Formats: sequence, structure tokens, C-alpha cells
Amino acid sequence: MRDQTDAPAAAGPARPAAAPRPAVRPAPPARPAAPRPIGELRLWPRSFADRLTTPLPGLRAFTRLAREGAFRPGPEGLRGIPDLPYAPAPLPAVAPGTVCVTWAGHASWVLRTGGLTVLTDPVWSRRILGTPARMTPVGVGWAHLPPVDAVVISHNHYDHLDAPTLKRLPRHTALFVPAGLARWCRRRGFTRVTELDWWESAELDGVRFDFVPAHHWSKRSLTDTCRTLWGGWVLTDTRSPAPRKVYFAGDTGYGHWFGEIGRHHPGIDLALLPVGAYAPRWWLGDVHTDPEEAVRACLDLGARRMAPMHWATFVLSAEPVMEPLHRARAAWSRAGLPREDLWDLPIGASRTL
Repeated sequence: MRDQTDAPAAAGPARPAAAPRPAVRPAPPARPAAPRPIGELRLWPRSFADRLTTPLPGLRAFTRLAREGAFRPGPEGLRGIPDLPYAPAPLPAVAPGTVCVTWAGHASWVLRTGGLTVLTDPVWSRRILGTPARMTPVGVGWAHLPPVDAVVISHNHYDHLDAPTLKRLPRHTALFVPAGLARWCRRRGFTRVTELDWWESAELDGVRFDFVPAHHWSKRSLTDTCRTLWGGWVLTDTRSPAPRKVYFAGDTGYGHWFGEIGRHHPGIDLALLPVGAYAPRWWLGDVHTDPEEAVRACLDLGARRMAPMHWATFVLSAEPVMEPLHRARAAWSRAGLPREDLWDLPIGASRTL
């Protein structure tokens, strides 16, 4: 699996040795389990490598990548940087029973639902380890955020779990994280950390946080491959007469989990899906959806709307920087889906359900 943001800069895009394909894929429970307590202390296995849905790359893949040198776009692909959509604006007011999403860039959203303000994979830093500085500024100034009630983290890669950004938050902020990651958060002083396994949930002030699978992996240092879990989140305003559901995919390749998530969580109103960091496909196809796969994933989920993310912010791969948007729009049109249901927002823009 091939995420180029997770090895120390001096080591380059290092990857772990190949892992065997798992024999068992955990299925969703027949009926939803009761929410887990907020801040619960739990014990986990030492490794989640059995959750991988494809083997990690070995020496042959590294050798090919080094030979091809396809780490970044060429000069022609970078010429689109001035065209990247960036339109910051004040956060709109949110009425009860509505959901508002604001794209801050990459996989970072300001999600307001059920009276809560939730950040997804917040990265407000200008630079992350081993990666060039942002192509576009953060779409929402930190000082312009309302009080943050909760944060959801999809996995521990540096472009999704940013320690300098989390350091800005009050230590009583509720954090919802994958299994095995609470220790990292508690070492940094956070006191309300809830870690979940796939298909588990927790509830905060009427908003339900369901942790669901993803086709990805985890690694933050040279010795912790797959020591913590990875996944996405379904947020539901349970107190609304017509509960709204938002699915945040985090970081994922395409695969069978989308259909299972849709069956387990029917009626998703909006899917926040990654469309970038996909080239070359032989290297990144297992862990990052391309735009066409993101549209397929939206259909598998049964989601009513899709908002593309995970592009236009950091240079993580070799595709031209504007290509994800053009291909996502074309794939949406080919699928015959209503244009107004593709929320291809500029960074800093908002949309309300």
C-alpha cells in the first residue's frame, strides 16, 4: 500500500515489507451495537495487519518506483497550481436540523451537525513531514472557527493526523480515533479520547459517530506499521426529526467495503470522498481511489451527494494538480447523476443540507 506522506523526509517514500493477504474480513453486525462510552479505556491487539485488504509492497515495487521516479507531477502538471479552486468565505449560520460542511483543504472539513462543530482529519499546518508546502492556504482561518466540540481521525498518516494542529485545541475536546490510537492522543494531554473498532459507535450530545472500514493502512514511524487501525466515519444527527447522515471516507482505495457500509448505514445524505493522490495507479491504486472509483464508491454507498476531497492541497503523487477535478466531473456526468449533487467545492467554501 502506497501513501507517500508517512516516512521521515530523510528516508524518502519508504515502505514496509510485503504482508500476507488476510483470510478473514470482519463483517458488520446483524444489528447496530449500543454506543461505546466516551473516553473508555480499552486493550487492543498489537497489530491490525490482518485487516489489510491487499498486501503491502515489497522490494520489487520500491525498485520500480525508484527507476520510474514518478513521485511528483512534471512541470506541465504543476502549471495548474494557479487554477486550483480557492474561495474562502465566512462560515454560514446553521439552523437546527441542518448540516453544513466547509472544506478547509485536503481531508480537513468543518462539519456542523446536531449543534456540534466537528473537524475531520484537521491539518492546518503549512507543511507536513516529507512533503512540499501546501499549494493552497487553509480555507478557514483558525481564529474564524467556532468552538470545536469534536474531532474525528481516520488514521495516523501525517497528512491526516497533524500534531501541531491538534496542539491548538483545548485538551478537553472530544477526539474520536481508530483502535490503538488513543494512547498517542492521551500522551499529548487529551482527556476525552474514544477509540473504536470497525462497526462500533459512540455518541456525543445527540450526534452518533460510527467507525467504518477503509481500504488503507497505518504507519507513523519506522517500527509501527499497522499498529493502529484505519477507517472512515458516519456522523448522524440522531435528534433531528429527519436524521442527516454524512460519511467521511478518510483515506481509502476502492473495494468491497463501500457496499457494506451502504447496507449497514442506508440513507447517507453526503459522502466526502477522496479523488486525488492516485498516480501512478500501480503504486497507489490499492489505497487511494481515483476520481472514477470515487464516483463508483458513491453509488455503492447509496449516497445522495458526493463532495470530492484529498486533492488541491498537497503534492503527494504524480497526476497533474487539476486533473482530479476534471475527471471527477466527467465521471459524475457519465454516471448520469444530477449535477447539483456533486459538491465540488473550492477550498474555503461551504454548502448546507
